[in-house]
Amino acid sequence: MTRAVVFDLFETLVDYDEETSWAFSSAAAELLGRDPQAFHALWREGRSVRDSGPMLPYLASIGLDDGDAERLLEFRRRFSLAVLRSPREGVLETLEELRRRGIPIGLITVCSEDVVEVWAETPFAGMFGSEVFSCSCGYVKPDARLYLQACEELGVEPVDALYVGDGSNDELAGAERVGMRPVLVHRPGREPAWPEVRDWPGPRITSIADVLSFV
Repeated sequence: MTRAVVFDLFETLVDYDEETSWAFSSAAAELLGRDPQAFHALWREGRSVRDSGPMLPYLASIGLDDGDAERLLEFRRRFSLAVLRSPREGVLETLEELRRRGIPIGLITVCSEDVVEVWAETPFAGMFGSEVFSCSCGYVKPDARLYLQACEELGVEPVDALYVGDGSNDELAGAERVGMRPVLVHRPGREPAWPEVRDWPGPRITSIADVLSFV
């Protein structure tokens, strides 16, 4: 029985693919006067640090002074807000329908603190009974503590919760290891973006609205 549904954020509820990642790196490099390719590689390399703690120490570690760091942070906030203000088709309606049915919903996302800082300005604000941001708690998927925290805050046992994500960060296997029932979501007409889940043996969907068939 499904008593709660927990969602991933990027490439699940909103789009954020490699093209979007490159668009940020390119614009950020221009802002800072850096080579785009080199900055993109550096930014990707530091993801685990950014996503598990505050941003300013990381920016200092890659050589940004206070002025450049604040300029980049402000740009990152605006960029993230634009992404988060454009949910995928049917996402908000599906979340509202789950709430209408009395199904608690949660969010687990690997993200940097700019997401938390702009969250109140997004259409997702106030939607979830549990919001677990990696940068706030200090650990990233597939750490079991993320899933267990979400389930505890939603008041359900993991075995009674569905986890929906695109499969990045080994998140589906991580959910399965704590007893949740994982569902892979990927874009219609395409293979999953992550090679490790292209042969995913469990359920998969191509629209968030399809989650309703599991509850």
